[in-house]
Amino acid sequence: MNDLTAKAPVLPRRTYRPGVELSVVGLGGIVVADMPQEEANATVARAVAAGVNYFDVAPTYGNAEERLGPALAPFRKDCFLAGKTEKRTAAEARAALETTLKRLQTDRLDLYQLHALTDLAKDVDAAFAKGGAMEVLIEARRQGRARFLGFSAHSIEAAEAAMERFDFDSILLPVNFAMWLRGGFGPRTVARAKAKGMAVLALKALARQRYRAPDDPLRKRWPKCWYEPLGEPRAQELGVRFTLDRPVTALVPPGNPELFWRAVEIAREHRPLSAEESAEAQAMANEADPIFRDSRGA
Repeated sequence: MNDLTAKAPVLPRRTYRPGVELSVVGLGGIVVADMPQEEANATVARAVAAGVNYFDVAPTYGNAEERLGPALAPFRKDCFLAGKTEKRTAAEARAALETTLKRLQTDRLDLYQLHALTDLAKDVDAAFAKGGAMEVLIEARRQGRARFLGFSAHSIEAAEAAMERFDFDSILLPVNFAMWLRGGFGPRTVARAKAKGMAVLALKALARQRYRAPDDPLRKRWPKCWYEPLGEPRAQELGVRFTLDRPVTALVPPGNPELFWRAVEIAREHRPLSAEESAEAQAMANEADPIFRDSRGA
């Protein structure tokens, strides 16, 4: 693999909120999960040298918090650290926040997010109920332990409901060529977020579709992906560039290190898709089975 830290140009940055610029590719904590600590340290140092200043992690990513904390410590003051909670009650979320901060070896998060909003009742209603997790997010911001608040979602219904209940700073949402072009998933929600002044952080830029079978051999090639990623260089390029052509601040690639570094490589020299390349992306989407769809369309 080429040494990305020695190449020009510098990884571009885009505005997250006024005065806050993020690298257009963020490092997801899954990348360093299960690595020896020395390897995790080297991975994070290399990412920072390549221009990455956005790091995203969650308690559900195995031992990612434990690995990322020490690895990021030397660079913490210059990086944007996003954490998450999958808890839905205030009591559980409050305890989880303490654990997250301890593991990450920090006293604050730049962004704290409700993680994986999917079901309207079990996730959104529960988090916003009296004694729900949103109380902890608001409390953390008031105490200076979280600068910005957001949420991640794979459900259009849950995402749009959450947006109406609170003025979040950002949404972390799949923004993917196949979901967008064939599944109708993304356009309307992204437009709503932008209309509310929210930043959009993107997931699944390098996703193709769900694995075709439980024993799909690709699962062994991509052990940190729960879906089939784009494996061919040209398809990867089109996928990343398509997502960066949408109104997103940054994208977080899948967890396999190879895919993270490939996204960095592509994004460093990003240019908008031409008409011919857009047609190529459309053809690629037509052959995929999108992971998520919005039956209501764009």
